[in-house]
Amino acid sequence: MAQKFVTIQINGKEYEAKEGESVLSVANRENIDIPALCHNEALEPYGACRLCMVDVVGGPTKKGMTTSCTLKAADGLAVITDTDEIKNHRRVIFELYLAQAPGSEVIRDMAAKYGVTETRFEKKIVPSDPLGNKCILCGQCIRVCNEVMGIGAINYIGRGSNTRVNTPYLEPTSTCIGCGACADVCPTNAIRIEDIDDRRVMKSWSNTAVQLKQCRICGKYYAPNPLADYAYEKMDPQLKEELKDVCPDCRRKIVSKQGVLAKKGEITENA
Repeated sequence: MAQKFVTIQINGKEYEAKEGESVLSVANRENIDIPALCHNEALEPYGACRLCMVDVVGGPTKKGMTTSCTLKAADGLAVITDTDEIKNHRRVIFELYLAQAPGSEVIRDMAAKYGVTETRFEKKIVPSDPLGNKCILCGQCIRVCNEVMGIGAINYIGRGSNTRVNTPYLEPTSTCIGCGACADVCPTNAIRIEDIDDRRVMKSWSNTAVQLKQCRICGKYYAPNPLADYAYEKMDPQLKEELKDVCPDCRRKIVSKQGVLAKKGEITENA
């Protein structure tokens, strides 16, 4: 089925968009500045950070302020991204984040860009915080672990002002596969992961340690065991046996050698 395109207005100027794509995606593509922290293309938008608010002023959607990451492009939709009300809203949100995550350089730099360098709210500083006082509770790490990877090693724990993200009971978990997807989607660089000898240590997740797989050719540790097994299971077609348990460098050498031999006619490329 052919993709339908629509015309929307952002700040009085018309843009073409795919019907149903988010207004934030259109704005990003057109280099229109809308701040956002919880938006990631790998996850369904849900408007957690509240920074990407726009004012809907026309079209089939209800008028008023709403999050642009959840607002779908529709023919005739018109929005304003920088009204005085929205600017004030963003300043307050940035102040809250400066208090919630005072350890985050990302938050400080982002807030400063919008003229916010101080907060009237009490800063939440916990010296022993495994997330370095950088977490804004956006939930992206939880969502990618649960919804994309299907693992569920971390979640919200505690209630109210004591809510945080970590493993159940703040104990190392055997569920984690050490993929690092949580760190990849974290907007504030709060998650610490370190490879130490033959283990990947999830420093932020109660020091959960995941055994690394050792390359059977060069002996180098190159990926978490459960992650490699997870990847092998998902592959279609399946990885050739000769390429399993082999680090990327050695794998490239094997494939390159096979390619050379195939050109010489000594083996077939599918061997």
